[in-house]
Amino acid sequence: MRLALLTTLTMIAFAANSVLNRLAVDSGAIDPSSFAIIRVIAGAIALCMILTVRGGGLPVFARGRVIGAGSLAAYMTGFSLAYVSLDAGLGALILFGTVQVVMFGWSAVRGAAPTPRQLTGAGIAFVGLMLALWPSDGAGGDVAGAVFMVIAGIGWAIYTLAGKNSADPLAATAANFVAAIPVLLILLVGSGLYTAPSGIALAILSGAVTSGLGYALWYTVLPQ
Repeated sequence: MRLALLTTLTMIAFAANSVLNRLAVDSGAIDPSSFAIIRVIAGAIALCMILTVRGGGLPVFARGRVIGAGSLAAYMTGFSLAYVSLDAGLGALILFGTVQVVMFGWSAVRGAAPTPRQLTGAGIAFVGLMLALWPSDGAGGDVAGAVFMVIAGIGWAIYTLAGKNSADPLAATAANFVAAIPVLLILLVGSGLYTAPSGIALAILSGAVTSGLGYALWYTVLPQ
């Protein structure tokens, strides 16, 4: 019961990120690059504060941190850029479908024998992804937005696989956020950045609450 509750809270947090990002970018309150940068900085600060209260080090230079931070940066970048044109619901469907298909494919390549339930879940995810990406009028987005979200999904799948055996989920998540900051600054800082107070507030909410705390919960439930 506890695992089901934590998983449900985590998925609600992930879905909320789609709503917050789309709301901020679509309203013109902030550009997608600024949203991603503020989001990851807010998440890093919130997680480090929690880690300080709890106690323990910040393993920024731990083995595998490059993969964790790099995949997180890929996810953040693709996610924010996708919501320039995608609806929140369609973006979330593409994201989650891509994550499921990539993770299932990785397990299959490594020789893991899938269970009937896993095959059913992967099949539903794949069919849903194909339906979401099938060209049609009124689909709620465009090809570029869908491609960016697929990139985000691949990044999130790699991030998930990298953290599956994390011994300290909170510390690993905090370190990934901190290490991802310079990567995002290199990738996204440039001309055309703009922010309004409402956009900054939504980015902070997404970073500190639905991302930082949500991802810490995600790393907690992954080993189970």
